[in-house]
Amino acid sequence: MANPTDLKYTDQHEWLRIDGDVATVGITAFAADALGDIVYVDLPTVGAAVTAGQACGEIESTKSVSELYAPVDGEVLEVNGAAAEDPALLNTDPFGDGWILKVRVAGAPDLLDAAAYDALVAQG
Repeated sequence: MANPTDLKYTDQHEWLRIDGDVATVGITAFAADALGDIVYVDLPTVGAAVTAGQACGEIESTKSVSELYAPVDGEVLEVNGAAAEDPALLNTDPFGDGWILKVRVAGAPDLLDAAAYDALVAQG
């Protein structure tokens, strides 16, 4: 699956769709494939403050449990209840219905564009 060029990415394999000061966040197809079948997602609570690079939830698959890292500083505005109820959405539609949370952005580190993220994952 090609990485959409209209998104920003982190080196922790999250994607962001930024609209004004709100970022919709998910994990990339590369991350979903590496995790395998996702069976549980622990999401932060609405209103929680998140800090870029810090864990804000967990993603559990049949292979492992991985931290979900906040890609930006800000406040959680919304979490994807559908993904919490059906975590397989992160595998089947990582860039669409498998989004994880929405954050009002207060600050952001340098993010990668699609070409830079493609180069990162190509390195293995």
